[in-house]
Amino acid sequence: MILEERPDGQGTGEESSRPQDDGSIRKGYGSFVQNQPGQLQSHRARLHQQISKELRMRTGAENLYRATSNTWVRETVALELSYVNSNLQLLKEELAELSTSVDVDQPEGEGITIPMIPLGLKETKELDWATPLKELISEHFGEDGTSFETEIQELEDLRQATRTPSRDEAGLDLLAAYYSQLCFLDARFFSPSRSPGLLFHWYDSLTGVPAQQRALAFEKGSVLFNIGALHTQIGARQDCSCTEGTNHAAEAFQRAAGAFRLLRENFSHAPSPDMSAASLSMLEQLMIAQAQECIFKGLLLPASATPDICPDQLQLAQEAAQVATEYGLVHRAMAQPPVRDYLPASWTNLAHVKAEHFCALAHYHAAMALCESHPAKGELARQEHVFQPSTPHEPLGPTLPQHPEDRRKLAKAHLKRAILGQEEALRLHTLCRVLRKVDLLQVVVTQALRRSLAKYSQLEREDDFFEATEAPDIQPKTHQTPEVRMPSLSQVKVTDFFHRLGPLSVFSTKNRWQLVGPVHMTRGEGSFGFTLRGDSPVLIAAVVPGGQAESAGLKEGDYIVSVNGQPCKWWKHLEVVTQLRSMGEEGVSLQVVSLLPSPEPRGTGPRRAALLWNQRECGFETPMPTRTRPWPILGWSRKNKQGKTGSHPDPCTNRNCVTCP
Repeated sequence: MILEERPDGQGTGEESSRPQDDGSIRKGYGSFVQNQPGQLQSHRARLHQQISKELRMRTGAENLYRATSNTWVRETVALELSYVNSNLQLLKEELAELSTSVDVDQPEGEGITIPMIPLGLKETKELDWATPLKELISEHFGEDGTSFETEIQELEDLRQATRTPSRDEAGLDLLAAYYSQLCFLDARFFSPSRSPGLLFHWYDSLTGVPAQQRALAFEKGSVLFNIGALHTQIGARQDCSCTEGTNHAAEAFQRAAGAFRLLRENFSHAPSPDMSAASLSMLEQLMIAQAQECIFKGLLLPASATPDICPDQLQLAQEAAQVATEYGLVHRAMAQPPVRDYLPASWTNLAHVKAEHFCALAHYHAAMALCESHPAKGELARQEHVFQPSTPHEPLGPTLPQHPEDRRKLAKAHLKRAILGQEEALRLHTLCRVLRKVDLLQVVVTQALRRSLAKYSQLEREDDFFEATEAPDIQPKTHQTPEVRMPSLSQVKVTDFFHRLGPLSVFSTKNRWQLVGPVHMTRGEGSFGFTLRGDSPVLIAAVVPGGQAESAGLKEGDYIVSVNGQPCKWWKHLEVVTQLRSMGEEGVSLQVVSLLPSPEPRGTGPRRAALLWNQRECGFETPMPTRTRPWPILGWSRKNKQGKTGSHPDPCTNRNCVTCP
């Protein structure tokens, strides 16, 4: 398992950045609003160190308290424990304030809505690709490493740009382009037997704790995590006061959920808490809940123009109940260890506030539906279905009254539950020091509470001496279930920076080869004495005994890489044949590579599973031969099946196989 080692080391750098809009993929990628990132990260690191110290002190004090029977010692230890716990609470609150510098994003537009939770990007240190790649190209590929300085600089520029992407489609395209290049690098330069030996250093998005690994999968996973995080930031800044904004926000959160699921399903031995299975599962649930909230907001816009129409209010009641259910699941996931140990407390409190708020909204809209004095024919049965339990094993709820007076009293009961729910949401809001600073959240909940109180006052009568019965629960239901959508990595077309090294099926660190030639041959008895197959590179599939090719030292399984000094690694079969046929009596000069046996016997090496996509689905423009296997999305815990690459060439897939004249 590649990632068995535990990350260590210290470092500085900001946990997340605030991107600005910009237009271009590479040069105009924009930058986050960074406010002394090094100082912020240093502060976060110091807080984590102090928290770790206090935890160790608490563990030691607890052990001493359990071990001693001396009364005076136990009292002293108990006092020390209370002091340590107080310090821990203060440190965690300070860390929560620092960690939520981008937690609540103000959406565009003038509409007043509850803020969403965007995720900060993982920060990384600068990486020197030049030295190890030049050495590897010179030693393994037999090329001049300095001749690839332009390609290496393009790679470094692209990685640098991905550290501060803009919060728009251009930023997503930038990250997808770098991810695609990492797939090329993984296939060409990284293998169990040989790799550049780079150390990838990333900071945890939730805690700021540094982690470092030598596996390229860590780099790929971190970029994929940032793709999901950037989707959350794009979704959080949408204007949800219009239908277009709610649709875009819901789409962004569903894409974010897809990115986190992709990581969770293909990730093992997480080097940082934010990429653990528990964290990714929680983040996926959070994104689905926020997408469901956006769907509800989209329905609320046209329904607000006709507040007295009963069917719309019933649908809104069930949609709000569905949102409350989703946030209830999120809150429970956030409150479970180990997630609660490193998740900002403000996130957990906000999820709890939203669960209470939307549950209260469900009862408010149910009361509005009941206030309809003359329900349409058949509408009463639909209303009863809304208030009935969702499973047949639960007892049936009360039959809805048909008399207007009884319906008024039941509407009051639902309004009472709505008022109590909004008051509870406000109480939870005031308990969190971070949320108390979010005025927009308090405004939204307070407005909902005032609406419920105003409607309750309208229904109040002087002769109401008896309280109505307890209002039944609203059954959650949605007309549009959010889908987990995978990120669109295939939309960005990229070309391998190191295309000049040759096709990946042959020219990678997974293979070893020997350069032969140039050898000069002339046409003998109408042919050169070999048969060619395949494309890019063209393979010598057979050598005629006693022919010119055999005399020149060419062998079956060799790949032609140069014809008369012209590199032909990427030539098609027909191009090579046409060039050879055009040769006159002067003959032709060829260079070939002969693949050497793999140092590992077939089937004994670790095996790499093709987890998700092949290169075509990732949007790669570089043509790949059919023998190239699909690439895994990550490669954590990957196992590679190594075989003797050149000893058994693949059968020809070209119908124009000929023995060259």
